Amino acid sequence: MNYIKLLNAAFEKFYFDERLNPTHISLYMALFQEWNSSRFADEFYVNRRDLMRCAKIGSKSTYHRCVTDLDSWLYLCYFPSNNPYKGSKIKMSIIGTSHEPDMGRYNPTLEQLTEQYYPIRELVVGQHHPISGQALVSTTNNNKQENLTKQPKGRQDVIDFFVKNDFKAVEAEKFYEHYDERDWQTSNGKPIRDWRSVATNWMDRTELFEEENKKQASQIKDNLRTTKTKDYGQPL
Repeated sequence: MNYIKLLNAAFEKFYFDERLNPTHISLYMALFQEWNSSRFADEFYVNRRDLMRCAKIGSKSTYHRCVTDLDSWLYLCYFPSNNPYKGSKIKMSIIGTSHEPDMGRYNPTLEQLTEQYYPIRELVVGQHHPISGQALVSTTNNNKQENLTKQPKGRQDVIDFFVKNDFKAVEAEKFYEHYDERDWQTSNGKPIRDWRSVATNWMDRTELFEEENKKQASQIKDNLRTTKTKDYGQPL
């Protein structure tokens, strides 16, 4: 894959596509960076929280609307995941060629990787001006995480991470106490390899749990609401 040609073809398509707004383009560029980091894999998994931060999108509804638009306009194929432990899958369209996205294609090998967490990684291409125009693949191990510490430095380290991700400090306290009591081990007794990825999953599960609670509360409220005046003197 030629990084420069792919990017130039994308920008040329942006220019003539009146449906796009800046948020669409920002999200596409965040996905393009992740695609490049995976060495232009046929399919790759993404984390919504990291993509929103990279694309500077503050609303989940905006994110879902934009990624759905990009899918329907054939910029990519989007395979959403309802499992908080698994990221959504993306298949980028190779713009400017005859390679159209295959909506039904499935790679079973990638499914085996979904239990692992892959954040937005550093750009593989050189700083800002590639010399040859070809993607310059880094010789370092791309799977190397920025944080190799199995455990946080302390309670405040966890609180800072949660607050940075727009979560309340009280939720960070719950997370810290839960895993500190477990000696920072998983439910099957294995040491946690990256506490930040576990914390991210915790935040995602918390959001899903809160959304489910709101739905249930709304349904109960609707069931209790009545607009009819009943005559309880009538026989059943």
